[in-house]
Amino acid sequence: MDDVAKRLLQRLIRRIPTQKFKATLEKWERLTVAQRQSVDLTQPKWALTEKVLSIFEENDFTIKHITELEMLHVIDNPNQGMWHALQLVDPEEDAISVELTQFKEQFKSHLCELVRHVSVKIKKHSDEAVWIRIAWGDSFSKPNHLNPTYVVHYLQTPYVFVTGLTSKQKPLLTQALALSTRHQCIKDANLSGRKLTAIRDLLMKQYQQVFDTRYPSPLEETNQPASNPQIEREQAGLLANRLQMACEAFGHGMLPQLQSAVYKLETKFKDHTNKTMTEREEPFRCVVKFASPNLLESLRQCASSGIASTPVTPLLSSIPIKGRNYFVITDNGLGPS
Repeated sequence: MDDVAKRLLQRLIRRIPTQKFKATLEKWERLTVAQRQSVDLTQPKWALTEKVLSIFEENDFTIKHITELEMLHVIDNPNQGMWHALQLVDPEEDAISVELTQFKEQFKSHLCELVRHVSVKIKKHSDEAVWIRIAWGDSFSKPNHLNPTYVVHYLQTPYVFVTGLTSKQKPLLTQALALSTRHQCIKDANLSGRKLTAIRDLLMKQYQQVFDTRYPSPLEETNQPASNPQIEREQAGLLANRLQMACEAFGHGMLPQLQSAVYKLETKFKDHTNKTMTEREEPFRCVVKFASPNLLESLRQCASSGIASTPVTPLLSSIPIKGRNYFVITDNGLGPS
């Protein structure tokens, strides 16, 4: 193996948890049973790496085989890195008929026309997602397998999810995707997150949106002092109402685990005592970011508990309704991006 292949394999072994390593090798199906059994998971990672390197060299494995193993690991562990959603727009009449073989041929052909040196590997997952691994080069350098781009696309849907993409590579990728899927163009969906499953479920509405209209009353605690039944009924009614409005805004049941929402404010500065700022032609700009391990659940809890007012403001309810977590707020309200 050359130095690049060794570095890629070493990095991959560090990324795969030790307890999952043998299962990943078994799923890969490139090693014999004896070779897999010779891998001692009780060893430290450096010793494990040396053992696997020797097996790979013994089998004359190349960068192609290592990228296969890496792709298998990434597909099985999709909630890593920062994923960004894109949306295909203006489909042609035959867009719905594009199938996997046609898409693979067209995508590779279009991308290779745009980039002289590029490596593309495409694999269909069991959930119908098409996974693409791209190692980018240019007119003078070979593909860089150490910093690949991963693309996930569900055929016959307008949604594409990307991680590891630079601004220089983005126009090349989007053009190849639009041409191979028979669409006029592709745009940002203004949705990103560290969990692919979360932004996919949010954008494709793959979470429970059927709202209950009745909620069970809280369990009665024993040895509670006597209270006013009228006040209890009023409080229970307020609680049920808040729960209903929170679920209408954010959904019911398990929610996609989105980590953040960003609001960019662009408005004219209005203050008659400050002519310097008021007379500026450029708008006043600021950014507000909400962050949480599970933002939608946090917002739903705030609304249902009364911490946040109800009905929920469109600034927050637009996250699940529009499937976005980046918004521009202008003097006319929520902007187009």
